[in-house]
Amino acid sequence: MTESGAPARGSRTSDYDFELPATQIAQLPLAQRDASRLLTVNRATGEIAHRAFSDLPQIIAPGDALVLNTTKVLRARLLGRRDSGAPAEILLLRPLADGTWEAMVSPGGKLRPGRRVHIAQGFDAEIVSITERRTRIVRLDAEGDVSAAIERHGHIPLPPYIARADTNADAERYQTVYARESGSVAAPTAGLHVTDALLAALDARGVRRVDVVLHVGAGTFKPVEVEDPSLHPMHEERYELSAESASTLNHIRETGNRIWALGTTSARALESAVRADGTFVESKGETRLFVRPPYTFRGVDKLITNFHLPRSTLLMLVAALAGYDLTMQAYKEAVDAGYRFYSYGDAMAIL
Repeated sequence: MTESGAPARGSRTSDYDFELPATQIAQLPLAQRDASRLLTVNRATGEIAHRAFSDLPQIIAPGDALVLNTTKVLRARLLGRRDSGAPAEILLLRPLADGTWEAMVSPGGKLRPGRRVHIAQGFDAEIVSITERRTRIVRLDAEGDVSAAIERHGHIPLPPYIARADTNADAERYQTVYARESGSVAAPTAGLHVTDALLAALDARGVRRVDVVLHVGAGTFKPVEVEDPSLHPMHEERYELSAESASTLNHIRETGNRIWALGTTSARALESAVRADGTFVESKGETRLFVRPPYTFRGVDKLITNFHLPRSTLLMLVAALAGYDLTMQAYKEAVDAGYRFYSYGDAMAIL
């Protein structure tokens, strides 16, 4: 609350509305990953500048750390048919310890426990149970390895604002060039701009690369539907910070250099693993951390991120770092300047 008793700017969900022409929602990636535009926002001066993503090696100082989320997107969208022959869809969310999966399904009313979905010859899914949040627990039955069947028959789970079916090209482009650990149902999209050549240029400049893992869940697209963000049920995501990465980050802190998070997923992993004194420790588990104003960052100094949906938890995270007014000013300038938005769109850097 302000002194007058009015809610502080940026404290309500409706504060994060903005107008975006549908033509600026990127439906396809650019031919070259790092040809995307990069809007830079300087928190100290309020300056907003227009650069190219390929300028990144000129922006990050030698000795700084760039933190990459090495998660890999699953072919998590399984399209099949029910016993009746009617179509059905299963979106795998996460594997469970007993070999089953938590999943979202469609049509929800028809896929009750005991029902089966036939995905391909020798590859079926059985609905085992319904969870409290109305997702399903499913068991995948395949001839041979289940992971291989998912890779062979599954589809890339493009986000709902990309209004087309996935293609063979998406299998490459909706994946970072450094992806390793399979487990996400959405890409860490700021990393989609990165090329091997860009990484080599960063290495040559003396930028330290640090890996984290945060497996992105479908909840990342869920808008905040209540006016008070504190009442929003935050989705959980699995993350891991290795002992080696924690040690490197602590060294960066000791030498007075800066930590850059490449993407909000890297930022959430860092903020989930950092201690109150700003040091890092090997960490692994699930995080429900909801970063929104007011928030004190301990693990992240600077952030590179794509543009996010209105009323989203990710836009609130950006505002927590850049400040609410400067964030919304930057978004307005990006819209006015014709930037491409969302997963296959352009990027911004908070300096």
